[in-house]
Amino acid sequence: MELSDLYSEKILDLAGNALQPPRLADADASARKVSRICGSVIEVDLKVRDGVITGYGHEISACALGQTSAAVVAREIVGTRVDDFCAVRQVMHDMLKADGAPPDGKWSDLKYLEPVRDYPARHMSTLLVFDAVAAALGKLESSQQLAAQD
Repeated sequence: MELSDLYSEKILDLAGNALQPPRLADADASARKVSRICGSVIEVDLKVRDGVITGYGHEISACALGQTSAAVVAREIVGTRVDDFCAVRQVMHDMLKADGAPPDGKWSDLKYLEPVRDYPARHMSTLLVFDAVAAALGKLESSQQLAAQD
């Protein structure tokens, strides 16, 4: 497979028709991630209530692979339990780095990114949104732990 084969019609469709959720002014946590390899950038905002992600916004500048991941996340993340999102993130890492199966259920469109497995230089941009959300969740967890200590 050539690099250009990664950009299937489905990936280009998902990226090109992606929901662009606006940034959240009242986010509980935000994070920014940058791919050192390709320069893709994403900033995410989250709202979380009782272990469920209730609000999501992002600003992204990435290739079609990063845009596709972000499009699926933007479409599916609201209403997702934090632990379920973390599990999907792990499935994505395993799919690309350990020959794991792609996500299923409402996350099944991520299967179109499975060919990225053969291009390690594209892993970081494909996983960028997952890593940014995880970083925001980590900030939220830290701030909640600090508040509990007060």
